[in-house]
Amino acid sequence: MTIPEPRFDPSAEAGRATDGILADTLHGTSRGVVVDSPPGAGKSTLVVRAALELAAAGRPLMVVAQTNAQVDDLVLRLAEKEPGLEVGRLHSSDSDAYDKALDDLANVRKSAKPGELTGLPVVLSTSAKWAHVKNVEPWAHAIVDEAYQMRSDSLLAVAGLFERALFVGDPGQLDPFSVVGAEQWAGLSYDPSASAVSTLLAHNPELPQHRLPVSWRLPASAAPLVSDAFYPYTPFRSGTGPGDRKLSFSVASDGSGPDRVLDEAAESGWGLLELPARTTPRTDPEAVGAVALVVRRLLDRGGAAVSERSETPAPLTPDRVAVGTAHRDQAAAVRAALARLGVTGVTVDTANRLQGREYDVTVVLHPLSGRPDATAFHLETGRLCVLASRHRHACIVVCRAGVADLLDEHPSTEPVRLGAAVSFPDGWEANHAVLSHLAEHRVPWRP
Repeated sequence: MTIPEPRFDPSAEAGRATDGILADTLHGTSRGVVVDSPPGAGKSTLVVRAALELAAAGRPLMVVAQTNAQVDDLVLRLAEKEPGLEVGRLHSSDSDAYDKALDDLANVRKSAKPGELTGLPVVLSTSAKWAHVKNVEPWAHAIVDEAYQMRSDSLLAVAGLFERALFVGDPGQLDPFSVVGAEQWAGLSYDPSASAVSTLLAHNPELPQHRLPVSWRLPASAAPLVSDAFYPYTPFRSGTGPGDRKLSFSVASDGSGPDRVLDEAAESGWGLLELPARTTPRTDPEAVGAVALVVRRLLDRGGAAVSERSETPAPLTPDRVAVGTAHRDQAAAVRAALARLGVTGVTVDTANRLQGREYDVTVVLHPLSGRPDATAFHLETGRLCVLASRHRHACIVVCRAGVADLLDEHPSTEPVRLGAAVSFPDGWEANHAVLSHLAEHRVPWRP
């Protein structure tokens, strides 16, 4: 007799994981707790909840994020959840140092001087600003948000400011950015360009490690691919089932390549609009034009989305659509092409700047489309992971044919360094996995 597997309850699984994380954070004895969070798993929700519980327990808390936008978002979330909680926003002396929406919040005190925020239950700022804070009484606890995107030298600069910390981040996203070469430290446990988490665990392997097991952003059509391709050691599942979300159009297809790939994406969650194989400039005019036309038709056809958030179809507005590229000049070319087609309000940006954001539909210009070679930049798994994991309903990839052959013709030429952690999956493996899946949803287009 076959015993059926117990039904997967995403809310229960996520709840158990969160309870374990909060127990270690509030009642554990370790100096640090590490949490791996896949795309859309509720990382910010966890950070806010942990901050509120630490504040309620009387633990003075500092929160470290990597950008001003991330800090301001957390301040707004805290204010919404607990309007009576006094919150400090430590900022720089620049005129636009913080979101002016914070000025409307009576419980938020803003200052460029740490001394003026002393005694508040929670103080938030960027890692860059915290690094300049000196000669203060250490906070009992810290929460480090986007910890995998924080360099280890940045962690070292703030480590003396707190006694214990919760590190939360996404291990599949882009690695920390450095403007200088760090080859001389590669393989060393104190490599300053490595992520804060990797260096932390290299020196403290005994620290409790948790993972959030459910993505509430990615649909059931996307979570298996993203999990297998980018998170083989920390798998996750979608919080929704195959029939919980639906994308439809009120205007019928005109039979063109862009319309056919839109129909494929609406049906399956994925679409590959494949242009003829060709080596092109980075701002490939045909590929850029194809991306813009897909977006134009997406809006013209009156898209509507049904999901667990709304049983009635919600119109697919421009602000719920994004275009992702690898380079800033490609993004600029797409913006210009969209402007020529009369499209406004659609987000167009690089993977680095789309990190952490969420849309209903994304259109992606593949990083290797039309390239003569496969460089380490274009093969970075985090870049492809970000581009393939921003959507709630569908992701459409525009790419020239021949990328699989390009990958096979350009094996890795990166030097192997003793002691350096081997990235797995590597860029070749992840790209092949994604391309293999997209091939099932391929729509050839001849401009």
